[in-house]
Amino acid sequence: MSRYRQEWGPATSQRRFDDPCTIGVISDTHVYPGGRRRIPDGVIRLFERAKLDLLVHLGDVNSRHVLEELAELAPLIAVPGNNDDPELHFMLTETTRFQVGERTFGALHGHTGRTARQEATKRFVGKVDCVLFGHSHKPLIEQVDDTILFNPGSATDRRWNEHFGIGIIWVEEGVIYPELIVYKDPDHLDNIDVSSRGDTQPGDAT
Repeated sequence: MSRYRQEWGPATSQRRFDDPCTIGVISDTHVYPGGRRRIPDGVIRLFERAKLDLLVHLGDVNSRHVLEELAELAPLIAVPGNNDDPELHFMLTETTRFQVGERTFGALHGHTGRTARQEATKRFVGKVDCVLFGHSHKPLIEQVDDTILFNPGSATDRRWNEHFGIGIIWVEEGVIYPELIVYKDPDHLDNIDVSSRGDTQPGDAT
C-alpha cells in the first residue's frame, strides 16, 4: 500500500501543505472499468519528474483504481464529477478546500452550474486565492478579481478542444505560479522539463 494512502481510501485527508509546494492537476480522465482508456504513460512520467508534493484530480475519474494509481505519485486530493460512480461520490466531497503556506485553494468539478466556470466563480471567487475545476475539458487560466481560475482540461478526452491538458502549479514564497501543459500526443510530454517553475509553456507538447 502506498505510504500516501489513508486506510479509508486512496485520497488523503490532509488539507495543509508547506510552501514551497509543487501541485499536479488532472481532470476528466474518464477511465471506465473494463474499458481501453487509461491515463497516458507520458502523463505519469511527467508527474514523476515534477516530484509533486500534492496531486489534485478534479472529477470524472470514473473508477477508483485511477485514484489508487495517482496516489502512488503524491498525496492525492480528489472531488467527484457527474460521471463518477456511487462509491466515488460516497468517498469524496463535492467541493473541498486546502491551503499551501498562506495561500488558499478551492476544488470542484463544476457540473452543478450552468457552466463549470460560472460554478467555480460562484463557489470560490473572492473566497480563495485559486480555484481548480474541470468538467468542460477546456484548459483555462484566468484571473477574476483576486482569484485565479484554473482548469487543466482533460488528460484523455479532448472532445471538441484542440488539445489534451494537465497542469502544474508551483507555490513559492507565497506566490502562485500556474502552468497549463497541453498536448496532442502524450509521448511528447517527455520533452518537457518540469524540474522548476517557468520551464513549461502552453503548447510545448503539441
